[in-house]
Amino acid sequence: MPSNKIEFKGALGEMLSAKVDMPDGDHKACALFAHCFTCSKNLKAVGNIAKALNEKGVAVFRFDFTGLGDSEGSFEDTNFSSNVDDLVAASEYMKKEMGAPSILIGHSLGGAAVIQAAHKIDSVKAVATIGAPSSPEHVAKHFESKKEEIEKEGAAIVNLAGRPFRIKKQFLDDLEASKMDEYIRNLDRALMVMHSPLDDTVGLDNAAHIYKTAKHPKSFISLHEADHLLLDETYSRYAGSIIAEWSSIYL
Repeated sequence: MPSNKIEFKGALGEMLSAKVDMPDGDHKACALFAHCFTCSKNLKAVGNIAKALNEKGVAVFRFDFTGLGDSEGSFEDTNFSSNVDDLVAASEYMKKEMGAPSILIGHSLGGAAVIQAAHKIDSVKAVATIGAPSSPEHVAKHFESKKEEIEKEGAAIVNLAGRPFRIKKQFLDDLEASKMDEYIRNLDRALMVMHSPLDDTVGLDNAAHIYKTAKHPKSFISLHEADHLLLDETYSRYAGSIIAEWSSIYL
């Protein structure tokens, strides 16, 4: 499946790096993918999900949020809200260049982001989350040991996935300001919640809360023995193929 590298302007004015994975022949729908917290579009699982969607005729647009991966900008100046706005910017680029997204897919914190972004993207008919927290505030646990320093000094260096990131107080404040239940309850799109019962990064109770709060049409798929990052290709390809089949009836 051909994959094209492109750039577009993100919410904060920086150039963001993206890939478009196209199926052979004409595509019947476009999906916009949001990666996990501090991850990138190049995570192996994302590529596997894109391939599975391509095989079903769905084009996939995946990109690095501002300050991450190959994108420009400083991570410390971003927050959850800017991630949501980056998704909206990506959807505008897609609308002009390849077709507006009808499917939003989000992994981990990206799942919370696509639920909020869907409210700002009229073309979206279906939203799928994979290992998503029921609230963006869930990621604050990664900063727990540095929270006092962040509150007092305004910022602190936090080690995330083996890499140092400078987290500003505005990042924590933005997480606390999110009203996630309201976004879930008023989504007004088909919702697929995918989660592994063995996920020790984002517990299964998060999926239960999202599903319980959401209105129909909604679906839940258990990812059986998958880990949070879907490192086993079996589960990442399974997730992509299920999303393609499930979303087709709503498009």
